[in-house]
Order: sequence, then C-alpha cells, then structure tokens
Amino acid sequence: MDDPRDDATDPALPSAEPLRRALGERYLTYALSTIMHRALPDARDGLKPVQRRILYAMRELRLGSGGGFRKSAKIAGDVMGNYHPHGDAAIYDAMARLAQDFVMRYPLVDGQGNFGNIDGDSPAAARYTEARMTVLAEALMEGLAEDAVDFRDNYDGTLREPVVLPAAIPNLLANGSSGIAVGMATNIPPHNLGELIDACLHLIRTPEARDDTLLNHVKGPDFPTGGVIVEPQDSIAEAYRTGRGAFRLRARWEREELGRGQWQIVVTEIPYQVQKSRLIEKIAELIQTRKVPILADIRDESAGDVRIVLEPRSRNVEPDVLMGLLYRNSDLEVRVPLNMNVLIDGLTPRVCSLREVLRAFLDHRRDVLLRRSRHRLGKIDHRLEVLEGFILAFLNLDRVIDIIRYDDAPKPALMYEDWSTSHQSTITRATSEADYVSPLAGVDADSLEPVADEGAPGAEEVPRRYEEGKLSDVQAEAILNMRLRSLRRLEEMELIAERDRLMEERAGLEDLLEDQGLQWDRIAGELREVKKSFGSSTPGGARRTGFAEAGLVEEVPLEAMIEREPVTVVCSQMGWIRALSGHVALDRELKYKDGDGPRFVFHAETTDRLILMGSNGRAYTLSVANLPGGRGMGEPVRLTVDLPNEADIVTLLIHRPGGRLLVASSAGDGFVAPEDEVVAQTRAGKQVLNLRAPAVAKVCRRVAGDRVAVVGENRKMLVFPLSDLPEMGRGKGVRLQKYKDGGLSDAVTFDAAQGLSWKDPAGRTRTEADLSEWSAARATAGRMAPRGFPRDNRFF
Repeated sequence: MDDPRDDATDPALPSAEPLRRALGERYLTYALSTIMHRALPDARDGLKPVQRRILYAMRELRLGSGGGFRKSAKIAGDVMGNYHPHGDAAIYDAMARLAQDFVMRYPLVDGQGNFGNIDGDSPAAARYTEARMTVLAEALMEGLAEDAVDFRDNYDGTLREPVVLPAAIPNLLANGSSGIAVGMATNIPPHNLGELIDACLHLIRTPEARDDTLLNHVKGPDFPTGGVIVEPQDSIAEAYRTGRGAFRLRARWEREELGRGQWQIVVTEIPYQVQKSRLIEKIAELIQTRKVPILADIRDESAGDVRIVLEPRSRNVEPDVLMGLLYRNSDLEVRVPLNMNVLIDGLTPRVCSLREVLRAFLDHRRDVLLRRSRHRLGKIDHRLEVLEGFILAFLNLDRVIDIIRYDDAPKPALMYEDWSTSHQSTITRATSEADYVSPLAGVDADSLEPVADEGAPGAEEVPRRYEEGKLSDVQAEAILNMRLRSLRRLEEMELIAERDRLMEERAGLEDLLEDQGLQWDRIAGELREVKKSFGSSTPGGARRTGFAEAGLVEEVPLEAMIEREPVTVVCSQMGWIRALSGHVALDRELKYKDGDGPRFVFHAETTDRLILMGSNGRAYTLSVANLPGGRGMGEPVRLTVDLPNEADIVTLLIHRPGGRLLVASSAGDGFVAPEDEVVAQTRAGKQVLNLRAPAVAKVCRRVAGDRVAVVGENRKMLVFPLSDLPEMGRGKGVRLQKYKDGGLSDAVTFDAAQGLSWKDPAGRTRTEADLSEWSAARATAGRMAPRGFPRDNRFF
C-alpha cells in the first residue's frame, strides 16, 4: 500500500513555505520597489521615476519649450500607457507639481491653465489644462539621442526608456525632492542654481574640498516662496555635513505707516509649502481665542503677489513683539527638514553630505561627456568613411558611372574594383554596354565574403570590404545613393573641406577621451554656460530667500500685551458674566435675564485676571480682556471654564500677585492659600480644597488682618489668630470650628485693632471692638453671635 506522505515530494504539487518567510520575502520585494522605483530620487538627475517618465514622454510628444501646448490628459495618458503603469491621477499630480512655481524653484513643466495656487487649491482637471516642457527640462535631457545614458525596457517590453537623464544642471539640489519609502524618507529643500554651479566649479578645481568650504558658495536653501532663514550658521553647516538637519524659516514682513502714528504689518512672503488660506485661518483663530491679544485683525489683500495685512490692537505695541508671538503660535515660522537620502548610481540609498551629492552629479556629467564623445567619435568615423568613398568616386567619376550604368551588381562591383591610380589609368571609359568590362569578370561573386574592419569602436555601422584598400560596403552604398546634382566640382571641394574639419574634430575628441584635465575643463565650460542661461543674473535667477539672526523673543506677560482700560465686571446669580466698558456706579441698575439677578459687581481693568472658586473646591482663572462685552447679557461663565453644572460659584475676585486667600469647606476645615498657587493655566482649573462628600467649598476670601472669625450654621461664632492656620497650595486644611450639628456658614479675616464689622438687618455697619467673649482656641465650639448679627449667618 502506498504511503500518502510520498505525495509531498511530488513536484507537480504546489510547494509549501513558512508564512514568516513568505511574508518577509514579499514585503522585502515591495520595500525595494518603493525605495528604488517610486519614493527616492536619483542623485544624478534629481528625479523620481514618475517625474523622469513624464519629461521623457513630453519629449517623445515633441512638446519643446518653443512649441505648442498639449492637453495634460494626453500627456498623462501617454505616460501611463507607455512607461508608468499606475493611476493617471498620481501622474497628473506629479506633473502639476513640476509646473507649480511656488513648489519648484525652477519649474520643469510650463503649464497653461489652473495648476493650483499657494492657497492650497487643487489644479483643474487634466482635460482642462495644457502643458509643455520648459527650457530647463530640455537641458536635463540634452544628449539623450547621443547615447549619453543607458536605456531599459518599459514595463511591458514594447518600448525603451532612459534609466537616468543626462542632466546638465544639479537638479536634485536646485529643485529639491521629498518622498516617503519603506523605513526611510527623503526631504531636500530647493537651492539657488547659480550658487550650486559655483560650488561645482570649486569642487572641479579642488576635488578634495570640504563641505565647510562649499558653504562659501552654497549659503543655504533658496525657496521659491522666499522668506528668511534664521537658522544659526553652525547648525546649517552641520546639516550639510551630515545630510540631516532642519532650517528655521520665517515669513518676510515690513512695517507700513498709515499716518497719524498708525501702522500695520504687511507679510509679503510666507514660508515654503505653507498654504496661505490655512495660515490666515490659523491666525484668525488666534485672534478669536485671544491667544495673541495684541493683534486686532488680519486681511488677505493678495492679488498676483502675497500681501497679508496684520492690524495691531494698539499702536504702542512693538512690531517685533507682535511678530515674535505670531512666529511662536502660527506657521509664519516653520522648520524645513533636510534629509538627503538619495539613490547613488540609481541603486544604493544613502544619506549624503552636500559634497557627496555634488560629486555624484559631477561624476555623472563626466560619464555623460565620455559617452557623448564616443558616440560623436563613431558618427565622425562613419562620416569620414563615407567622405573617403565620395572623394574616391570624384577622382574616378567616369569609371563609377560606367559601373553604375552597365554592371548587373553595381555594389559588389564597386567594392571589388581596384581604384589604384596605376590600374585606373589603363581603363578607358565605355561607350556602350559592349565595351564595358566588369570588375567581377571571371570572378565567382558568390564566393566573395567581405571582412569587417578592425578598430572601429562606437561606429554606427562597422564597414566591411573584400580587400584592404578597396571600397567598403558603407562607401559603396553611399555612392549608389548619391544624388546626381552632387556630381559637381564645388561639391568635391566641400567634401574635402568637411573631411579636414572632421579630422580636426576627431583629433580633439581623442585628446579629450585621453586627458582627464580636458574633460573637467569641458564640464566646467558647460556649467558656466548653464549659469549664464539660468544663473543669478537672469530673470528669476537671483536668490529669493534671505538670512537673518533669529534674535531673542522676549517673554511678554499677558498684561503687557493688553491695552489697559477700566471695566466693570458683572456676574449674575445664574453665572452669566460680562464686562461693561468703564467704571460704572456699582449701585446702578443693570439688566438681567428673567429670574436672574446680580451676584458679583466690581471694578477692574482689562489687564486683570479673575479667580473664580467653585463649590467643588477648584479654582478657575479668567482674563478680564477675554470677557464678553456689556451690550447684551453676557455669556455663561461655564463656556469659558469647565465648571460642572452641579457646582456653584463661591466667589469671584481679582487676582492680586503675592496675596493670600482664606479657603474653607462647609465641614469646618480650611487653610490659607497663596494666590499665586491658586491661579490655573487651563480652563479645567486647579484643585485647591480637597473635599469629601457631602462637604462643599463655602468660603474663599482675601486675607486682610491677623484674626479669623468663623460663624457656624448654629450661629456660634469663634475668633482665633490667623497664625493658627497653615499656609498651603492644596489640601483639606485644619479644623476651624467644632460643630455638634450643621457646619460652617461663613469665615472672614480682620485686624484685631480695628475690630470685627458686619452689616445688621437694617443695613447699617456695626463694629465690635471687644471680641474677648468669642476669642478661643481654634477648633473649639465658640459662643453665640453678638446681638444684631445677620440672620443669614454671614458677615457680608
């Protein structure tokens, strides 16, 4: 009986493999594909595959800078169908990016139509826009037809595409690049082309130049949107030396005088890749939330250029202080990362320094120069071969005409004929076919086999001939294809002049291929020509991004940023708060919602902060400047702070730095809290008094004096020294008064020398100077309150 386990060795069955290995191999394949064929640019031409394919497809469509435009949909379709088997949306987005002058320092695509804007609006659909290449894009592909780079099959093997472009400019640094691969990413900001070429020329003169020396030429990034770099020079040098770092980039602004002491700030350049519309929304939100209270308004007055107007709340504000706050709280200052992770030779991803990236470009340019020179040498050799045949034909024109006219196989006859002068002098011109003697007479033409010439590297077609000194097949074919009008004396002279000129060019190319110094001189000359066409002296070539010192942004207190104005704070019984302009009379009748009434009314200033103590023991802080105006009923205080609905407002008072507060719970526990430690930084507040249900916070009053008076719900009053209470920022506190039933009703501090005051039921202020009857140790029960003490058991 067969063992069923033997089937496992059957090669016809699918083989099994561990899941871990299968996933690992497939993910590795995906990762390598993403790194090498999608996300990382090539250090030689600075392009990703999709960008390279877009430009090559536009070249195949003959969309040169001097020609007409074609629909973007046509271009994207050709790229997708011929070279890039991915979505047309991704291809069109990549092409649109190449056309955006606020993204590319030197755009490679000349777009016609809506290709997006700095506000973040998307380009129009591909069917509505048109495009062609720019002059710079043509410079990237100069030499493609001269075997300057390798070609490979496209994705389906029907066409060929370049592996890399010849790249007459250091495009990687000139236009920058960004991409995210698997486990690695790249982010290279754009630079000034003139500065890059100067650095390349320096590197040609001094091959061992250090990165720090190159920084004498490349000052830093040059963004298409301008701005000001405020990164320290040491940090910039370290970033270029290691290939990793970041640059602090700020908006460019100016102060615009309006007359009569008024002024406004106008932002004319915003940081790179910051959407203007989102930036304005963010600053408007800062104004609404009053995080920058010295800023009153923002307007976008941009047309073709950027013009963002910032209005200060007061003319007394320093513009540098205002901009410093905006730098800290908005995208008027950003950090642009530098991560020069690129493909070296199109294969190896590596983080490179500035010198290594420029060296990769220069080595590529030398390789392109050698390949183009060899290609040109082959072309010259082929042309010289043809010219020698032409000249020989002119010297023996009668014999050539006889062979072409009378011979049955003119090409082999031309190749086999002896063209030596001694032989040709013995031949007379045939007057008829009967007089014609073929060079192949008596020769077995089928047995003749031409032999290829030796030492013809790079030639388009290797010449073959029957014997040395006779015409080659290339020469014979050229003679047969010659036009009759070329058989004139002037043409012969032109052929001789062309031969001499090509021989001279050939000698120069041979010298160039043998001498490295001549090669680098030629490359330097080409770079100087590029600089002349696209450098700083050309339109749009000057540096746009400046440099400055960041300076120290001073920590400005909130009070200093707010214009100091008198207000009257009104908080109702139901917790609706507002700020009336000016110091109005505190007994003035104010409007409240139905069923509501006054609770707290006091004078303050816009620079003040308020402390609100809730019955939950938490203290909240409000800025008077942020309170709603007094035209309406205000707004609930719970919209400003996170005071629970079940918690009541115990007190609302103005914060005085250095002051102290007496806090106490209904259970009779309390302590003295420093005001500075009570101030909360968030709307959630700060827990000050620890409570255990059902106790609630009952008292929060400013300390003024050396005695504490406590009254309970049982109308017993106790007076003891303030020094008996601990001072702490948070806690339960100590027992103030002992109760058999009920709890604490009120507590207050006072000066023993001035006595204790309260208002009697008739509204008159009564002062008790002799308090010996109620003075006792803390945490005792106390004595019944004096005659005439308020029935609500509260001092105020």
